[in-house]
Amino acid sequence: MFKKFLITIVSIAVSVAVLIDGYLMFFKHDQSQETAQSQATTASDTESESSTTTSSSTSSSNSTMKDGTYTGKSTSTEWGDVQVKITVASGKITQITVLKHPTGGKSDEINSWSLPTYKQEALAAQSANINQVSGATETYKGFTGSLQSAINQAEE
Repeated sequence: MFKKFLITIVSIAVSVAVLIDGYLMFFKHDQSQETAQSQATTASDTESESSTTTSSSTSSSNSTMKDGTYTGKSTSTEWGDVQVKITVASGKITQITVLKHPTGGKSDEINSWSLPTYKQEALAAQSANINQVSGATETYKGFTGSLQSAINQAEE
């Protein structure tokens, strides 16, 4: 009898711990992303108001990009290289084309849903400062690395 009671209590405690962990992971992750984006926007606003020019590793939406087509450097990932090309018109990114990405096996599945999401977010943000899709970390690293390289070229 005592053994069943103890097992029930432990099971309930574990269930509560898992629920709390899931809640914190889901909601705290979103808040930390929003905070990071808010800080990046504030920093870029401050940079654009100052008279000195500073370089930033991530482009902001307040940057001035020259119209044209720019190909980012090929960025290596654990599963293969990723390379993108951007088209800039009226100082804004209007198109992102993925020239190279890992293929075969699980990479095909992951890239089929993650790359369109990354492209959509980058177009909306007008920068490489985008959210990472769960399960597509390597694609994220390669995509944002090559995208930032292309953006840097457009800003020169």
